[in-house]
Amino acid sequence: MREAEVGRLLAANLLCALSIVLAALIPAVFLEGFSVLGTHLTWLCICSVCVATLNIILHLVLKPNQSSKRRSFAHKISRFLKCCIYFFMSCILFHAIIVLYGAPLIESVTETFLFAVLLSTFTTLQCLCLLGPNLQAWIRVFSKNGAMSIWESSLQITSMCSILGAWFGAFPIPLDWDRPWQVWPISCSLGATFGYMAGLIIAPLWIHWNRKQLTYKSR
Repeated sequence: MREAEVGRLLAANLLCALSIVLAALIPAVFLEGFSVLGTHLTWLCICSVCVATLNIILHLVLKPNQSSKRRSFAHKISRFLKCCIYFFMSCILFHAIIVLYGAPLIESVTETFLFAVLLSTFTTLQCLCLLGPNLQAWIRVFSKNGAMSIWESSLQITSMCSILGAWFGAFPIPLDWDRPWQVWPISCSLGATFGYMAGLIIAPLWIHWNRKQLTYKSR
């Protein structure tokens, strides 16, 4: 395993983490009254757009999973449209799962959907950038010992950390503390965000520490 590749992964992940920090700080300069808690829905939109944009740019520049095959323009357009459909379906699926876990069905629909978009950005969008609209590749990556590169290992870690962060973020909501951040879905979205950022930092460190045990084979 090349150290340079781990360094590229670390740099890309740190940039993604930095984009989240900037998404919380920079809008306050241009939007009056902006805050992560006070205008949470606005922050959800800005954070999702910033993370999505940077992820797409990084994968276009770094090309971690570049194929040797040359693709036609029509194939690229078809792939792009499939990715858009998959992302939208992911948002709907996450929305349904969140409702099944106790979110309001009719009330706070906008809040729940934007939270689903944030989760899809942290998980599905990364899969689409790295693996494309290939469900078999997704299943392979998230199966035991299914990763074939450090980028796929990082995808596993960041996705799981994001979902676990969102799940742990739901714990304070029913507590009778009357805190502003207990309003749906603030604690869950913050939990997912912190989980995603933790995954971004943990992934390259874990890969570096276990580089001698990690052997990726082409399949």
